[in-house]
Amino acid sequence: MIETLLFPFQFPFMQSAFLICILVAFPTALLSCFLVLKGWALMGDAISHAVLPGIVLAYIFGFPLILGAFGAGMTTALLTGYLSQNSRVKQDTVMGVVFSGMFGIGIILYTSISTNAHLDHILFGNMLGVGTEDLWTAGLISVFVTAALVLKWKDLVLHTFDPAQARASGLPVNLLHYGLLTILSLTIVATLSATGLILAVGLLIAPGAIAFLTVRSFGHMMIVACLTCLTAMLGGTYLSFFLDSAPAPTIILILTSLFVLAFLRRIHITRRASAQIAAEDPA
Repeated sequence: MIETLLFPFQFPFMQSAFLICILVAFPTALLSCFLVLKGWALMGDAISHAVLPGIVLAYIFGFPLILGAFGAGMTTALLTGYLSQNSRVKQDTVMGVVFSGMFGIGIILYTSISTNAHLDHILFGNMLGVGTEDLWTAGLISVFVTAALVLKWKDLVLHTFDPAQARASGLPVNLLHYGLLTILSLTIVATLSATGLILAVGLLIAPGAIAFLTVRSFGHMMIVACLTCLTAMLGGTYLSFFLDSAPAPTIILILTSLFVLAFLRRIHITRRASAQIAAEDPA
């Protein structure tokens, strides 16, 4: 029985998959807390899809794919910010237009080139095929992003809830704004080999949303988000071995299930509190 349970850990490709889960879980979970509170969930979706043309162009010209992904992500973020600040169109509308346009360009470029490289792994992920270079890339980005968010989380929270107060307090508001966009782009680059572009948005939203429904303070929210994301990623990868399924979709399904449970729990607590108030004050 124990040999069966430990069987997945005997394979090098599963060991690499578990390792990249640990590396990716913390930056995506921490960042998801800020994205949920700031209302930037669609921004994560936009950048994750919009990096595709940068990846394809980097492949065509022989540059590292991560540089193309980061360049396209930052271009999308800056372009979205400029258009939303200099037009009457709301930010969510601008993001929808920009990311769909960038994704369309990426698809056209992707289908127009002939290659033996499996660029479809960029779309859907290849967690069971990550190599040493992928692990180093994810590890370095993870350390940088996690350290930046942990050290500056109080400033980022103030900027998220009250940008005017943050500016009055002397905080570098523009640096915080574009720094968060840079961190978002870097985090998406780190998740490319793990979940791919399409499912990366799940890691950037679900852990923070689950934690938001579970706890009240932001400090506890970050802890719960990290534990939730780490558990879902390791658990999904482990279960996928026995279910003969892809790890990335399995992870997302676990996160979705946890979100539904957290939502139902919140509804139950709210109804019970309402019932208690009604019982104490019949009038």
